[in-house]
Amino acid sequence: MGMYINTNITAMNALMNLSNVSNNVATDIQQLSSGLRINSAADNPAGLIIAQSLQSQINGLNQAVSNSQDANNLIKTADGALSEVGNLLQTIRQLAVHAANTGVNDQVAVQADQTQISSAIGSIQQISQNTQFGGKFLLNGTSGISAAITNTKDIAGINIGGEFNNLATQSGTLSVHVTQVATRASITGNVTYASVNASMSNANGTTTGNGGTIVINGQSFTVTGSDTVQTVLNDINNLSTSTGISAQFSAANGSGTIILTQQNYGANFKIVENESNALIAGTAGTSSVGTNALAAVTAYALVNGTAQLTTALFTGGVSSTDSGLQLTDANGNSMLLTEAALNDATAGAVAAASITSGNLQFQVGANAGQVVYASLGNVSASNLGTTVIAGQSVATIDVTTAQGAANAMNITDAAIQQVSTLRAQLGAFEADTLNPTIQYLGVGAENLSAAQSQIQDTNVAASVVDMTKNQIIEQAATGVLAQANTEPQLVLKLIP
Repeated sequence: MGMYINTNITAMNALMNLSNVSNNVATDIQQLSSGLRINSAADNPAGLIIAQSLQSQINGLNQAVSNSQDANNLIKTADGALSEVGNLLQTIRQLAVHAANTGVNDQVAVQADQTQISSAIGSIQQISQNTQFGGKFLLNGTSGISAAITNTKDIAGINIGGEFNNLATQSGTLSVHVTQVATRASITGNVTYASVNASMSNANGTTTGNGGTIVINGQSFTVTGSDTVQTVLNDINNLSTSTGISAQFSAANGSGTIILTQQNYGANFKIVENESNALIAGTAGTSSVGTNALAAVTAYALVNGTAQLTTALFTGGVSSTDSGLQLTDANGNSMLLTEAALNDATAGAVAAASITSGNLQFQVGANAGQVVYASLGNVSASNLGTTVIAGQSVATIDVTTAQGAANAMNITDAAIQQVSTLRAQLGAFEADTLNPTIQYLGVGAENLSAAQSQIQDTNVAASVVDMTKNQIIEQAATGVLAQANTEPQLVLKLIP
């Protein structure tokens, strides 16, 4: 082996190894001091890409949790306001019940009831117009669904909420196709009379009738043999406010019968008639029940992220006090048909209303399209209880008459149901959508953070072991370099 002075290959090799191990020690110190395994792209290019992608998802999930909590607070704000609306409606109904006690009340007392009701209606209106979350109005219709009747001939009232056929309601035309026509209970008597002027003793062409007692829907009155058919018709019609039954005479071929007709449509409104003698339908009496309307209602709803037409079944007479023309679906939507609709809509679907959707959209995921929707509805007084009596709502309640007080009770019942349904839907949205979303987003962020930590964070124990090893090697390399630098001096011993 030759000996050289100008080029010390051994020292150069020792220096290169010392430089490498010194770099390793510097990297170990950087990782331990920063807590990160990847401090620059050169440390782990592929790992950097993965870690940054995971960090993006973690940030998105954390923001989605915050979004969901904000949505929860908005829903709670709306629910608090709706609770107050419900309390006011309960007050209005209580006052209507008091005003209906006409046997006791004088005009001063009734007017006092109406004054308090008007004040409560004003408060409902104020709540609907002023309830806000930040700068967003919640209950005036801008954050929910508004339905405007376009076919007043067939539709007397309508209320459509945020869900239709269990989907989010969207803007568009609503159409109605009546598939089962509502009917009223009716009884055609089988006891005949020559005319409305014939006496009741001349039943069935004889002169043996002695009169008797007639009971219709629990209301009874006495008929004498000398009373005329017209007198009986008048007696029945005078009780119609209590019984809901009207009477008329139908004459044909020199003889006629008394016909009893229920004033309301549907299965909730019956005729139960009994008599002590054969005066209308025989001594056994009879009964009759109406039928409820059924309708296929078509509207736009959100299907797989797209507004599409969908059809829901609406059924008449759902509640015990509902008319057979008052139709309701499984999501609490309702409408009131007119009698004309029973003829116009049976041949096919007819346009009924225009729906404007103001659904609230909440971003509850880290990626585009991960959204949920909620509708807060319109609880202005003119939009509550609109599907009970044509042209009337909570805003039009007037208890200064007995009929007005009775109407007020029915209207407020529908309004209370409307507000309760909306609150239940919002409660379900909060409990079944937002709260679980917050939970699983938190779990997802936690797991992604663990995965990112595996890639990006320093394993302190392993780094300390590696640094200790590199420091020992660095010390050894420094000593060896010193030895290598002294080797060229041995050449001097060869010079005499």
